[in-house]
Amino acid sequence: MYTADPNRYNNMLYIRCGKSGLKLPAISLGFWHNFGDSDPFDNMRRIVQRAFDLGITYFDLANNYGPPPGAAEENFGRIFKLDLKPYRDQIIVATKAGYTMWEGPYGDWGSKKYLLASLDQSLKRMNLDYVDIFYSHRPDPETPIEETMEALYQAVHSGKALYAGISNYNPEQTKIAYLAAKQMGLKLIVNQVRYNMFARDVENGLFDTLNELGMGAVIYSPLAQGLLTERYLHGIPEDSRVRKSGVFLKESDITPERIEKVKKLSEIAKRRGQTVSQLALSWILRNKVVASVIVGASKVSQIEDNVGCINNLEFSEEELREIDEILNS
Repeated sequence: MYTADPNRYNNMLYIRCGKSGLKLPAISLGFWHNFGDSDPFDNMRRIVQRAFDLGITYFDLANNYGPPPGAAEENFGRIFKLDLKPYRDQIIVATKAGYTMWEGPYGDWGSKKYLLASLDQSLKRMNLDYVDIFYSHRPDPETPIEETMEALYQAVHSGKALYAGISNYNPEQTKIAYLAAKQMGLKLIVNQVRYNMFARDVENGLFDTLNELGMGAVIYSPLAQGLLTERYLHGIPEDSRVRKSGVFLKESDITPERIEKVKKLSEIAKRRGQTVSQLALSWILRNKVVASVIVGASKVSQIEDNVGCINNLEFSEEELREIDEILNS
């Protein structure tokens, strides 16, 4: 029987999410990859146990994570029942709805019909009475944002979610969503967005918008699907994500120019006593609007390495200038 490490809160950094009362661990565990039915359950369980022992309290899911869709939630539900149930009040479980989940006109996008039905299904798969954060996974161009916010309002006020968030909303959409929710008496606390050294679009207005509204940012894909690690410096490993799926990280993404940049970043990381992945995560966490960075893992050692980033979060002006020169070259 699993018993959590009694020292798990001693070294993790917890950051307030915007102007809410909720604190999130600097590093969170995502279930986007490696938690589907084709992945070994015992390995998933070890990863979750080790994450919690290291102070990771936020577990990030979505209805369509798998494969097949729903599998990651089901596997989390099994792990929750076996290991985490006694610690329910010490963990943050988040899920999302907004991408294709089932056939027909009510299994996709942002209608109230879809979002609330999806949340009910997610709770059943995860063996939970409620989730801590329920996200609209993406804005729907054909559904008024007000209706999507009504669904989040209903989720929170029915007790099926404690907090509401959005994901992949641009600055203008974020403002519309925030104000629509506010008029209903609902506070959006977070926008979950993609951000890493090779994908910096959210620096162009979104972080300023979140800061202005008092919302936090939760970051996904912080390591560019593994590109910002040592993993591809000497070729493409056979057990890599590129070889396994080639969907989210393609062989064409691993260009000589990017590998050269990672090599140069590695030199900075070594001077700081970090790995490249730790450098990339620390670089994101320097931004004060960021409340948490979601990492994926196929091995326990990857979680251990990623959490190590919090031991060195300070950057000199010279280091930041050097990083920008490398990224902009």
